[in-house]
Amino acid sequence: QVQLVESGGGLVQAGGSLSVSCAASGRTFSMYAMGWFRQAPGKEREFVAAISRSGGNTYYADSVKGRFTISRDNAKNTVYLQMNSLKSEDTAVYYCAGRGDPRDIVVVSTYEYDYWGQGTQVTVSS
Repeated sequence: QVQLVESGGGLVQAGGSLSVSCAASGRTFSMYAMGWFRQAPGKEREFVAAISRSGGNTYYADSVKGRFTISRDNAKNTVYLQMNSLKSEDTAVYYCAGRGDPRDIVVVSTYEYDYWGQGTQVTVSS
């Protein structure tokens, strides 16, 4: 029903900034709650940030709160993750996820998302 494609990953020095994007197919993007997750080698996938379908409600993991900002542009079918003050522990593959839901809610559980992108690598050097 929907395809998600992440982009914008790369190598950045600790303390620097990077923005990743997730482009969605279809014309019903505004019906999806969206989120960002990440997975480091040898670790389980963890929640990073979430945004409701309207963009009016956001939620962040404690580890990124104050440093990362999730946003969306429904006209462009795109969700963004602006990452500032990056740390080495932020190094991971970042995944975009979507969940179809008529409610304007944030979704934080991996298991509650229906669609996933292929991921984009973010590497922070120290």
